[in-house]
Amino acid sequence: MRKPLIAVTFGDAAGIGPELIAKLAGDPKAQEAATIVLVGDAWVWTEGQRIAGVAPQARPISAFTEARGQDGLFFLATETVQKSDVTPGAVTAGAGRGARAALTLCLEAAKRGEIDALCFAPLNKQAMKKGGMAFEDELHFFADYLGVTGYFCEFNTLGTLWTSRISSHIPLADIPKYVTGDRIKAAAELTWRTLRKAGFENPRVAVAALNPHGGDGGTCGREEIDIIEPAARELNAAGIPIQGPYPADTIFLKARDGALDAIVTMYHDQGQVAVKLLGFERGVTVQGGLPVIITTPAHGTAFDIAGTGKANPRAMTEAFLLAAKMASSR
Repeated sequence: MRKPLIAVTFGDAAGIGPELIAKLAGDPKAQEAATIVLVGDAWVWTEGQRIAGVAPQARPISAFTEARGQDGLFFLATETVQKSDVTPGAVTAGAGRGARAALTLCLEAAKRGEIDALCFAPLNKQAMKKGGMAFEDELHFFADYLGVTGYFCEFNTLGTLWTSRISSHIPLADIPKYVTGDRIKAAAELTWRTLRKAGFENPRVAVAALNPHGGDGGTCGREEIDIIEPAARELNAAGIPIQGPYPADTIFLKARDGALDAIVTMYHDQGQVAVKLLGFERGVTVQGGLPVIITTPAHGTAFDIAGTGKANPRAMTEAFLLAAKMASSR
């Protein structure tokens, strides 16, 4: 079976992304799993190697098609951001604009079928917005660029535990209007189907409650009775086994103890706090509901340690290996 071809971008050039990619590129496990095409500016690649203290040999190419069917590490040079426009460890419009330009090049390649997956180093949403991104986050940018009209959401993974959510990067005050039966059903079904594609034969998926103690029988909120539980029942009737709702303060104990494979949460921090406590250094984000496999570490750009050589590459490696696994299964 041929190896999948995975495009890898450096993320925000002011953060730890270049260092992480240099460490990833030098990892034998990564090159065994897929053909790697690094995409970005030559100076960023050089800087990443300097910071990481490694020097993986990447063969230069001018098009993704030159790497198809080949083993090894390749470098597709771009000119997306000038070094003078980037301040290490700081939010800059230049770094945000450059990160988006590299991603756009990869999305175009995905549309043409030239790559099998995309894995990117951490981005900074503020920098990307300063650089012209007119969306709340990169997932919405991806979905718009790829013409996605159906439901999409982020998944966060820790090995065999996956989480998704029915709302994402929105103000806390706006959460209640996202708690609808249609969104819950769409998120839970997408979660179940994505886990099937990722190799789970019978995914055990549960939805979290919104209110404390699951609403305490309606005395502390009725969303569980009126919206969440009916949505789960409808999915079960349609042949998609969904458990819950379970109180949010105990549902992750079930997952930790091996009783669940995935949890659908109602809002960003409900799942992210638990996942990051369980394994911040190895968490992966999967962009769900898109026609292209896209993964990234669940952590951010870590501006406070940018340029120090201290960045832990584990989550970056896990994100790449998951992309390779999903691409191979396709």
